[in-house]
Amino acid sequence: MNNSFSLQKKSQKFFFFLIVLLIISQCLLLPLKGFGQKKADSKLEKIPVSLERDYALSALPPHLRKGATVYLLDPAKGYYIDKKGTNGFVCFISRMEWEWGEFRNDYTMPISFDSAGAKAIFPVYQAVAAMRASGKFTATQIKNIVIGRIRKGIYKAPARPGISYMLEPVMRGYPGDPTSNKIMTMSMPHYMFYAPYMNTSDIGGDTDNGPFVSNPDNTVLGDKKGPYGYIIMPAGEIEAAKIVKDNSDLLKRLVAYKSYYKIKGGGM
Repeated sequence: MNNSFSLQKKSQKFFFFLIVLLIISQCLLLPLKGFGQKKADSKLEKIPVSLERDYALSALPPHLRKGATVYLLDPAKGYYIDKKGTNGFVCFISRMEWEWGEFRNDYTMPISFDSAGAKAIFPVYQAVAAMRASGKFTATQIKNIVIGRIRKGIYKAPARPGISYMLEPVMRGYPGDPTSNKIMTMSMPHYMFYAPYMNTSDIGGDTDNGPFVSNPDNTVLGDKKGPYGYIIMPAGEIEAAKIVKDNSDLLKRLVAYKSYYKIKGGGM
């Protein structure tokens, strides 16, 4: 009788032990499931090639477009050359800004660099796009990798003063710094001059009318520690209106592709 009772007690303990193991295993799997979902969210939709090409080129003033190198994005691999240029300028559509540490499928910012920016800044965009395309990293991991490479001196500021054009008629991105992940559609053609390790107060800037310094790296790395800052000079009202008018066909194609490209009153 005592043996039977002891056996029953042991069986209950064993059964309880199995239940505990099952619960623990499920708890351990939860982060892995979440991590897998994060990686799946990194998948981007391929923009139609002709639209992506024309949208990327719209970042540049017309006289530079013919000689510029155009990069397009393969969501499964990263950026690739669509057209090899001759004037040292590159243009492409940024689909992720690493400082914000998030994956979005509706972030699109056409941007161009002169030869100095193409050498120093564009490789960061290439690496970020390749890491995202691989599906092996979360957005936070990509952010931390870039921060580490900047601190190690792998990624550096441009070697000389230079310019990045963002003269596209419309863009969809973050209107503020990495403390806010708000995103919106904007029409704000502008010029960007390299200003590493600077902030707006250094130039007595005016964020309402320009010029001002945009340097999200400062928010991430500490004030005046960001190598990828820019002095932003918005295009004048007449020039901006002309840019929108001259790109009316492109705007129609963009809205037909995704309705969120429609510009509302006030250019937003």
